[in-house]
Amino acid sequence: MKHNETRDVGLLSRIVNRIILFLYKWRGWRIVERFPQGVKKCVIAGAPHTSNWDFVFFAGATHEEKVQPNFMGKHTLFQDMMRNFMFDMGGIPIDRTRRANAVEQVAEEFAARDELALVIATEGTRSSDGSWKSGFYNIAQAAGVPIVPAFADNDTMTIGFGPPMIPSGNYGEDLLKLAQWFRSKIPDLDRYKVLEAQALALIAEQRAAIAGAPPVKP
Repeated sequence: MKHNETRDVGLLSRIVNRIILFLYKWRGWRIVERFPQGVKKCVIAGAPHTSNWDFVFFAGATHEEKVQPNFMGKHTLFQDMMRNFMFDMGGIPIDRTRRANAVEQVAEEFAARDELALVIATEGTRSSDGSWKSGFYNIAQAAGVPIVPAFADNDTMTIGFGPPMIPSGNYGEDLLKLAQWFRSKIPDLDRYKVLEAQALALIAEQRAAIAGAPPVKP
């Protein structure tokens, strides 16, 4: 069952969504760069991830933009009384016992839907130094969908979405483009500086590997 495409959303999820929107507006968050028009399927790459409130504010912003935010969760959370609620909230169950890995499972979900905006905290955890995990990129590439970058500035309480980017297959170069976009929004944020350095290091490693590769035989 796809979260809420074939039935009415339950009462509990409607209440939770209203609470999220209330908190988002009550705290004074606002969108300074709108979600790109015409994008029906995408991976929303959100950073930085510094608080458990991040999801609330991103969810509030996507709802304001009339975009249903989706997220991944362990399949065991989609059982019994929690099943309908998790689907209603946009959850996508990931079964680690399946032969297909998480990337393949989410790619299947993208293929099965007309619309899906998957929100991923690209740093993985709040304790990250700013380095990104590559899962968001692998999912977008496998599903053939664009990556939409999104930043949250806690100092100004602003959220912005960037232009969609189709993965080229060159992770380092694409990561650098994303890092440069994020740094253009909050230039002095240390986490974004770490991200840019990570991208440059990946590019340097790739170039070094190419330079040290044996010549291709005709």
